[in-house]
Amino acid sequence: MAGNHNEIEKRLWGAADELRANSKLKSSEYSVPVLGLIFLRYADHKFTMAQKELEGKSTSRRVIGKTDYQARGVLYLPEASRFSKLLKLPEGADIGKAINEAMRAIESENEELKDILPKTYNHLDNSTLVELLKTFNSVPMDIEGDAFGKIYEYFLGKFAMSEGQKGGEFFTPTSIVKLIVEVIEPYHGRIFDPACGSGGMFVQSARFVGNHKKNPNSEISVYGQEKTAETVRLCKMNLAVHGLSGDIREGNSYYEDIHKSVGKFDFVMANPPFNVDRVDKERIKDDPRFPFGMPKPDNGNYLWIQVFYSALNENGRSGFVMANSASDARGSEQDIRKSLIENGAVDVMVAVGSNFFYTVTLPCTLWFFDRGKAKTPRKDKVLFLDAR
Repeated sequence: MAGNHNEIEKRLWGAADELRANSKLKSSEYSVPVLGLIFLRYADHKFTMAQKELEGKSTSRRVIGKTDYQARGVLYLPEASRFSKLLKLPEGADIGKAINEAMRAIESENEELKDILPKTYNHLDNSTLVELLKTFNSVPMDIEGDAFGKIYEYFLGKFAMSEGQKGGEFFTPTSIVKLIVEVIEPYHGRIFDPACGSGGMFVQSARFVGNHKKNPNSEISVYGQEKTAETVRLCKMNLAVHGLSGDIREGNSYYEDIHKSVGKFDFVMANPPFNVDRVDKERIKDDPRFPFGMPKPDNGNYLWIQVFYSALNENGRSGFVMANSASDARGSEQDIRKSLIENGAVDVMVAVGSNFFYTVTLPCTLWFFDRGKAKTPRKDKVLFLDAR
């Protein structure tokens, strides 16, 4: 079935990209509305499946209602939001307005999606929207498993490639995310990503749990923070398309600790922006998230590293992407790195080759912390792997 999924993803992307090429829209203007339609098709698919199941089991005159769908973890869709209804709109109808209203109707019935779904379809012309609806309607109803989630991820990756620098802000290549998850093994507990982008770390963690025959919604809870509202919306849609929910907030993680993170989490995963300058250290010099003090260089790398370390509980594990330069930085940054090693937190360092990311061509390093290692004979040992 995996091969079939891949064929469907490529066919859908080819059709959607051809439509974009024939429009006047930039990739950045086209991506969010398209991702919104994937979400809508997913929600309609789940609703239709649940509706058939409920009607098949119904033995009384009781009307099937919203709570019946919610009990099955399915988003409730009012009639105006049904994909089939949008497809049957008469020629000349304002398709963009109808899709906007469909998104608003879903938000009004599902509180967790309030102000999340895109409502800018009036900016696309009718013919493009009609073809997009037909394209996504072609996904077979008997498609298995996490297919819509994988389609959403595939499109995220393609849009990230086409948007270059901006795309890399919300998307981390799946191969990197999967490696981080496989190393820290988030079987059960609280997961935090203070630079969560579109939520790839959460999705892969849930997939890891599912692959071990457990229900992710019972085993893990996810908490994220992201500085731009648009990316928060992408993340929440991504979670929803995978049947997940999480506490995702908008905020600048240098200055705002919205989740009160110190010592709170079992797992921390992140791909933060590298080498950020002009962080106002005066605002955060007394913040408990930075137990080893402020690095003197005008560079945010060792601020992020301390955020990840301090968010872990006494047995917590972390995996994150970091600029190669942080591994051998001198001066005050070296002092912070020394403190981390002496505390027994640094577990594994993996050197990764260049050109893995859409934002930077330089090689990077994967860091892994294990706060519980300090209580073991491995306290003073760090494993270095060259994966270039």
